[in-house]
Amino acid sequence: MRIGIVGTRGIPNYYGGFEQFAQYLSEGLVKAGHEVFVYNSHLHPYQEKSWNGVNLVHCYDPEEKIGTIGQFIYDFNCILDSQKRSFDIILQLGYTSSSIWIWLFPKNVPIVTNMDGLEWKRSKYSKPVQLFLKFAEKLAVFFSDQLIADSRGIQSYLKEKYKKDSVYIPYGANVFKNPSKTVLKEYNLNPYKYDMLIARLERENSVEEILDGFAASTVNRDFLVIGNTKTSLGKKLIDKYQDSRIKFVGFVNGIEKLNSLRYYSNLYFHGHTVGGTNPSLLEAMASNASICAQDNTFNKAILGGDALYFSSAEDVCRLVESVSKKDTEKSILSNLDKVSKIYAWETIISQYIVFLKDNLKK
Repeated sequence: MRIGIVGTRGIPNYYGGFEQFAQYLSEGLVKAGHEVFVYNSHLHPYQEKSWNGVNLVHCYDPEEKIGTIGQFIYDFNCILDSQKRSFDIILQLGYTSSSIWIWLFPKNVPIVTNMDGLEWKRSKYSKPVQLFLKFAEKLAVFFSDQLIADSRGIQSYLKEKYKKDSVYIPYGANVFKNPSKTVLKEYNLNPYKYDMLIARLERENSVEEILDGFAASTVNRDFLVIGNTKTSLGKKLIDKYQDSRIKFVGFVNGIEKLNSLRYYSNLYFHGHTVGGTNPSLLEAMASNASICAQDNTFNKAILGGDALYFSSAEDVCRLVESVSKKDTEKSILSNLDKVSKIYAWETIISQYIVFLKDNLKK
C-alpha cells in the first residue's frame, strides 16, 4: 500500500504522543513492505527527506509566527499536497485543526481517522474553542470513511454520541529491557529514591494536584517533573513550588532516557483525565514503573487492578507516604505481561495493516 499519514508535526518524534505513534507505526509499515509518507512541519528539527525508510513531506507551518492558528494553515498545506501523491489510503491522526479541510482530501481515496481523545473537554480551551472542537469532532466523524478509537471509552462514546462504529486499536509499546543509570547522574538522582510524572503541563493532566500532594508529604525523596515548562501553567508551577525536592527538568528527548527514568523511579504518577490510551502510560507499564493513576474510566480500562489510584491531592500525599515500589511488584509484572501480549508494537502494527487492507477492499 501507498499510505499517507497526516495530523502530526512530524517524525522522528520531538513533540508528543501522536508523533511518537506516527514514528513507530510508519517504521513498522515500511518494514512490512509498504510505502509510507509522513507529513512534517517545515519547522521540524529533522530536515532530511526520509527517515528509516519513511518518506517525509515537509510543509510550510507558520505556527511559530502567528500562534495556534498556524496549525490550521499547516494542515491545509498538508492536505493540498496529498492531492498529488496518489495515495491508496490516508490515515489522519486526530482532527483538531484538520477536519475543517477534510473535504479537500483527494477524492476516491479512503480517509481513516484516529479520533484521539475528547479534545473539547480540555480545560485549557475557552468555551468558544471547546464549541469549535465539538464541531471539528463532528466533521471528522461524518466525513471520514472509517474511524479508529484508541480506547474502549472513546469507542463507546462514538457509538453513543454519533451512532457510528469504530475499530478499537490501541497504541503500542515494547517491553524495556536495557535500563541505564547514566541518565540518573544527569539529573542528580538515585535509583528508587524519586517519584515522577511525564505530561504536558496542563490542568487536565492533574499536575498541580499531584504536586500539591507531594509537597504536603514529609518524604525524603525527589520528585521529577518532565514536561514543557514554557506553558502558562508550567511557569506558574515553577513559581508555586519552592520545594527543593521538586525538580522541573523540561522536555527530555529520547525514549531510552525516558524509559530508564521510569524504570528507576519509585512511584510514577499518571494524571491524564481526557482522552484514550495515552502512549506515556503504556511506556510506563513497559518500563517496570509502579503506576499511580488518576481515577477515571480511560486509565482503568488499561490498568484495571494493576495500579494505585488517586482523585485528590490528599490521596497523592497518602500514597507517597505509605507506598513504595517494592509493595507493587505483582502489579508491575502484570502490566509487563499486558504490554507483551496486548500492546506490543508488532501486534498493533499488524492490526493496522489488516484494518487498512480491509478498507481498501471495501
